[in-house]
Amino acid sequence: MHDAAIRVRGLRKRYGKTTAIADLDLDVHRGETLAVLGPNGAGKSTAVQILSAQLPRDGGEVAVLGTDPARADRRFRSRLGIVSQTAGDLLELTVAEAVHHFARYYPRPRDPRRVIAEVGLTEQAKRKVGQLSGGQRRRVDVALGVVGDPELLFLDEPTTGFDPEARRRFWELIRSLAAGGTTILLTTHYLDEAAALADRIAVIAGGRIRASGTVAELVDDREVTVAWKGGAVTTDRPTALIAELGARHAGEVPGLTVTRRSLDDAYLDLIGRETTA
Repeated sequence: MHDAAIRVRGLRKRYGKTTAIADLDLDVHRGETLAVLGPNGAGKSTAVQILSAQLPRDGGEVAVLGTDPARADRRFRSRLGIVSQTAGDLLELTVAEAVHHFARYYPRPRDPRRVIAEVGLTEQAKRKVGQLSGGQRRRVDVALGVVGDPELLFLDEPTTGFDPEARRRFWELIRSLAAGGTTILLTTHYLDEAAALADRIAVIAGGRIRASGTVAELVDDREVTVAWKGGAVTTDRPTALIAELGARHAGEVPGLTVTRRSLDDAYLDLIGRETTA
């Protein structure tokens, strides 16, 4: 696939007797934002670590920007941006020092001051990272991940600990990067975040992709649940049913509600009995 930023076939990874990823296939097109949803232990973070050359695989074929990450060199790594769940803290550096320091690793970095502003840390720029709150440190992780103006950006649960304002700023930043052509692979537990940012969504459970597609492709909203006092029916003909109920109750249906299927419904159906805790 000439337009594939990521191509995975039959990816496998085990930890002892535990299978983290089992024969996973995945494609991410250049310039696309793909969100990967799944419960804890589904294999999301393991996949990100393998694709971003942080973890070896046990089997399968992987190409990231045309390169096998198992053979990653410094030039390959400079094309990536990574915001992982286990990002380290540069506790004794100020925010500005940390972001400017990381910017020097890349051939064409973004303006560190602008990046600091985009993640909402301008007022904390002169404070040491070790003095920040957990949510603010997470914003530093995001800044370090995007300062290199990456061709491909991995975001592993990036907004954990963000307040609503920081989350809004992050969404704006990711949209601007996507608009500029950055390919983005995002893992998240927030379904609204996936729906807001992603071109496509992949649902992973038990180390395998259960389904992938746009929100419209994953969610069949033709099925509507019509509920009222004394009953509920799921139907693809809600208007006719409501008219029938109206006639039955002399025009006023007690407790009437009409609910279309959502991404949450589709997600829970796909992961089955997998825990989302």
